[in-house]
Formats: sequence, C-alpha cells, structure tokens
Amino acid sequence: MNKIPLTVVGAEKLRAELQHLKSVERPAVIQAIAEARAQGDLSENAEYDAAKEKQGFIEGRIAELEGKLSHAQIIDPATLDAEGRIVFGATVELEDAESGDVVSYQIVGDDEADIKASKISVSSPIARALIGKYAGDSVDVQAPGGVRQYEVLDVLYK
Repeated sequence: MNKIPLTVVGAEKLRAELQHLKSVERPAVIQAIAEARAQGDLSENAEYDAAKEKQGFIEGRIAELEGKLSHAQIIDPATLDAEGRIVFGATVELEDAESGDVVSYQIVGDDEADIKASKISVSSPIARALIGKYAGDSVDVQAPGGVRQYEVLDVLYK
C-alpha cells in the first residue's frame, strides 16, 4: 500500500479519534449490547440491532484509522527546507489574478482537508497545480468554473 501523507497535527487528530473510539465508544456499545441481550428475545429487539450496527461502524472506523496510521508518512512542515518551493505541508499565500483577492492555504493530506480552516487536500486541483512552484510564479488552475490564474505571493513552512 502507498504511504499516506499526513502533517503532525493531522496524525495527532487521527490518533486522538482512534483512542476515543477504543476507550469510550467501543466499551459503551459493548455495554449497550449486553443490556439489550439481558432483555431476552433478540429476534425482535430493536435496541440490540441498533447496538450491533453501531458496533460494526465503530470497528470499521477503528480498522480504517489503524490502517491509515500504519501507512502514514508524517511530515512536519516546520522542519521542511524546500528552498522556497511549494511542497506538501507548506502554507501558500496566493493572489487571484482576476479579482485581486489574497488567500492562504496549507497543503495537507486528504483526511485533514478543511477549506474553512484554509487546509486543502494535496490531491485537489489547486494543490496539484501549486506543487513545485515558487513565490512569484503564476499558476493556472483548472477549476469547475473554468481556468483560474493565481500568483504565488509567499511560501511558508510552519
């Protein structure tokens, strides 16, 4: 399996979610199943069915997180020295050539992407267009609404 790139913060969030699922959610659903079993006939017991279904979701998510973390390539943006080049983990300040709007994005892994927090996935069209560029470069991005042009104002590793 391929390595999954994650920032240090993203890896910590996944580890925290995994810990929560194992220490809180899993025991709670096991308790709910035990209580539903104690009520008797399981064939018509909706609480038992719901608890078993929730258990399946929890176990699936635990397996997914363990798989991602075992294949993670954790990258600390603060230790990068890409000589001003845009790479995974970098924070990029861009100016929209058409509107003049200035935006800032950090390029992160797929699981960390959150546009409200200015974090874009490394596999997004804009990130793919930016990788390898330097401050001062112009970048054409194929967006759903057509081609957008940006100028790279700054590249930070924080």
